[in-house]
Amino acid sequence: MHPSTLSARPVLDAVVGTASQRTLFEYVHDDALLSLSFVLNIALAGLTILAIVVLARGLTDPRARLITVSVLLISVVSISSYTGLTSGLTLSIVEMPPGHPAAGRTTAGEAGVLIMWGRYLTWTFSTPFILIALGLIAGSDWTKILTSVALTIAMCLTGLAAALTTSALFLRWWWYALSSTFFLVIVYILLVEWSAEADLTGTADIFDTLKLLTVVGWFGYPVLWALGVEGFVVLDVVVTSWGYSALDVITKYVVTMLIMLYLADEPSEIAGGPEWGRSTRAIVATDD
Repeated sequence: MHPSTLSARPVLDAVVGTASQRTLFEYVHDDALLSLSFVLNIALAGLTILAIVVLARGLTDPRARLITVSVLLISVVSISSYTGLTSGLTLSIVEMPPGHPAAGRTTAGEAGVLIMWGRYLTWTFSTPFILIALGLIAGSDWTKILTSVALTIAMCLTGLAAALTTSALFLRWWWYALSSTFFLVIVYILLVEWSAEADLTGTADIFDTLKLLTVVGWFGYPVLWALGVEGFVVLDVVVTSWGYSALDVITKYVVTMLIMLYLADEPSEIAGGPEWGRSTRAIVATDD
């Protein structure tokens, strides 16, 4: 066997674990409450996609349609990612490091606790689309929007690193601190930078509602991490999973529907007009 394969094996085992997908699938579906926390989100994501399609039929403004595509992709990512969780594909049994409250525990006959790392995939690929939609509604520029996207990807990936680190307990919390730092910068952008821009744009009423749902909901994720099996183990896997699922419902599907209901009338505050999104060169060529 090639040496690089041998060196990569511990990393692979840390991510996907040694338990088979079938074992994890059976473990999840033997617990009706745990299974339902995944299946519910698949159903709600599907219904949200259908609702977006219906509400977007009359949209003609290119900026409104871009926001629509952005929120559509939130549910597209969610339905795919929750299917991965339900099938056992993105679940692992990870052995906690010495000193962790769950060190020495077993799950489904294996040493370790159930880590739902597929949720981090959901957040990594869906939260950027949430921020793109909110940034466009606030009337922000693409520099700030893409900065927030980069930060949220960093936030989710460092959160994943915290969940999967098994070498030392302090490293888990170091990753957690890094993730929380990125998160607080995003909160600043939402509450300060984009709030001020929404006031100027004239979208403050809808943006204030959206930012509060997003910020309050997003604060719940690090709290659940700290209290769940990845942190202090105050909450068990089922309660933690339901907590994450409930937060996803609020910050994804509820926020999406509020945005779509707002966009349905194509308000002038967010309308970009027929030339929005075209390059200056294209506009000049058209004028000539």
